[in-house]
Amino acid sequence: MSEPVTVPSGEQDSKHGGRKAAMSFILIAVLIDMISIGLIIPVLPPLVGTFATTPAEHTLAYLAVSVAFGIANFFGAPILGALSDRFGRRPVLLIGFSGLALSFLVTASATALWMLIVVRLFSGAMQANASVANAYVADITAPEDRAKRFGMLGAAFGMGFILGPVMGGLLGDIDLHLPFYVAGGLALLNWLYGYFVLPESLAPEHRRPFEWRTANPVSSLKKLAALKGVGTLVFVIALSGLAQLILHTSWVIYTSFKFGWGPKENGLSLFAVGAMAVLVQGFLLPRLLKLFSPQRLVVLGLASSVITNFVWGAATAGWVMYAVIVFNVLGFAASTALQSLISNAADAKTQGQTMGAVSSLNSVMAVLAPILGMSLMYLVAELPKGDWRIGAPFYFCALLQAASLFFAWRHFGRQANPVPLARAS
Repeated sequence: MSEPVTVPSGEQDSKHGGRKAAMSFILIAVLIDMISIGLIIPVLPPLVGTFATTPAEHTLAYLAVSVAFGIANFFGAPILGALSDRFGRRPVLLIGFSGLALSFLVTASATALWMLIVVRLFSGAMQANASVANAYVADITAPEDRAKRFGMLGAAFGMGFILGPVMGGLLGDIDLHLPFYVAGGLALLNWLYGYFVLPESLAPEHRRPFEWRTANPVSSLKKLAALKGVGTLVFVIALSGLAQLILHTSWVIYTSFKFGWGPKENGLSLFAVGAMAVLVQGFLLPRLLKLFSPQRLVVLGLASSVITNFVWGAATAGWVMYAVIVFNVLGFAASTALQSLISNAADAKTQGQTMGAVSSLNSVMAVLAPILGMSLMYLVAELPKGDWRIGAPFYFCALLQAASLFFAWRHFGRQANPVPLARAS
C-alpha cells in the first residue's frame, strides 16, 4: 500500500534531500493527520455538551460549533487549493498541520462555548489537507491509475479512523480534554514530518499564477461544473456529500440519544467504520474496479447508501449499526470512484484548484449539514431512548442519497463522451 509510484510527468526531485514524491510519503502524512482528527470525533460533542444544560441546548451548541468550521472552510479551501497550484502542495499542507495543532490545543483549554466557536472558525480557514492530499496523489499518478491510488489514500483515511476514534473514546473515558492534547501533539508531529521529510509533488512547469479572481469559492465552483465530463456530477458530489456530513455530525449525538452510548462506545463504532473503509478502499477496490466501471460503481454505491442510511435510522439496537457498516461495502467504494472521475477531468495545472473546489463544495454542505441534521435532532432530542423517530437525520440522508443516485444515473446515461475510465491495473 505504500510502494513508490513511477509517473514521469508527475514525480520530481524534491529540494529536501533529493527525494522523489511518492505514495508512501503522502500516505504517512494523511494517516497521522486523520488519527489526530479522528481522536476528537467521539469527544467533541460531549465537550460541547458541558456548556449546555439540556439535550436541546446541547444540539444547538454543537450546531454553532459545526457551522463555524464549515463557513470558514468554504472560503478558505479554494484559496489554499489555488495557493498549492502556485507554490506547491507541501507548504499548504504545513499550514494545515500547524492550524490543526493550534486549534486542538486551544480547544482542550476552552472555558466557554464562544472559545470553541472561534477556534473552529480558525481551524476551518486553515485546513484544506484532504483536498491538497488528493491533488498530491493526482500529481504523481497517471489518470488510468487514479481510482486505485485514491483508494489507497481512502484506506489511509480509513486507517486514521480506525486508530483515532477508538483512541479518542478510550482517552475521553479518562478525561474529555485528554484526546485534544494528544491530537495537538500528533498534529505537531505531522508538521515536523512535513517540514523535514515530505517531498514536493508539483513540478515547477505545472505551477500557475495565483489569482484572487479565480480563487474565490463561487468562481471555483463554476469552473468545476464547467469541466468536461463533470456537469451534473456536481449535484452528485453535493447531495451525497451533504448526506455524509449530516451522518458525520449526527452520529455521536444520535447514538447517545438513541442507545445511551458514551465516548468509548462511539469510538468503537467509528473504529468499525474505519476498518471497513480500509478493507474496501485498500484491498477490495481493485477487484471491484475489475468487475465494474467507476461510473457503475458510483451508482451501485449510492444505491447501497440509500438502504444503509434508512436502516441506521430505524435501528432498534446498537448491534444493528455494526451490521449495516459491514453491509455497506459498495457505499465505501463510491466516493473514491467519483473522486477519480472528477480528477481525470482536470489537467495537471489545475488539480489543486479542482480539488479545492470539491472541498469548497463540501464546505457548503458542511455549513448546511449541521443546520439540517441538528435541526432534525433538536425536534426529537426529548424523545425517549429507542424511539424510531430519533433516526430522523438518517431518514433524511437516505432521501439525499436517493436524489444523488438519480442525478448520477441520469448523467452517466446521457454522457456521450465519458471521461477516460480509471481502472485498476
